[in-house]
Amino acid sequence: MRFVPRFTDGRDFPQPLGKIVCVGRNYAEHARELDNPVPSEPLLFIKPATSAVRLEAPIALPLERGEVHYETEMALLIGESLTDATAAEAERGIVGIGLALDLTLRDVQSQLKAKGQPWEVAKAFDGACPLSDFLPLGEVPNWSALAFTLEVDGEERQHGHGSDMLFPVPELVAEMTRHFTLEPGDVVLTGTPAGVGPLPRGAELHLALTGGLEVVTRVVD
Repeated sequence: MRFVPRFTDGRDFPQPLGKIVCVGRNYAEHARELDNPVPSEPLLFIKPATSAVRLEAPIALPLERGEVHYETEMALLIGESLTDATAAEAERGIVGIGLALDLTLRDVQSQLKAKGQPWEVAKAFDGACPLSDFLPLGEVPNWSALAFTLEVDGEERQHGHGSDMLFPVPELVAEMTRHFTLEPGDVVLTGTPAGVGPLPRGAELHLALTGGLEVVTRVVD
């Protein structure tokens, strides 16, 4: 079933899910933990709508393809068309904030990177983007004050804070619109902090975001 964006108050977003625009290495410590250089400009890539599934549903992993790593990220729901937007225009175009797991076939990605090849197959496979519902935005939030966490079987593994982003939300979304027009129903993922790792079978995941959004889900055993 195709993923339909919806708000935490029970409303479905009126447009279908579009593309999912992502940024790599938006937290310096995450770049370092994978022995990657800290970028001077956003490293952008796209997941298709077919990669999205409900975060609340049990997560099935394609472990026959190697380790699947979790990367917890803040997700932004776009509510209007944005092309070559200013930072202020980009902010006004965001209508919801949620959480996502950017699932990554790490062994596959490492092999592709070693060959100098694109690594979409490690990031954009079916089920690679579990997404939560979105907290509706009535006004532009203080992006630097937003925080999110991931616990795996009761142990905190990731803690992200807006103030630690290399490319803050308004500037990041504006930069994305210089390359890709963002349309209503598109989702932006804003990068993952340090602490990524393989998802174990049967693990219980607890994700939380400033503003009262909490999701509990489980990896299929």
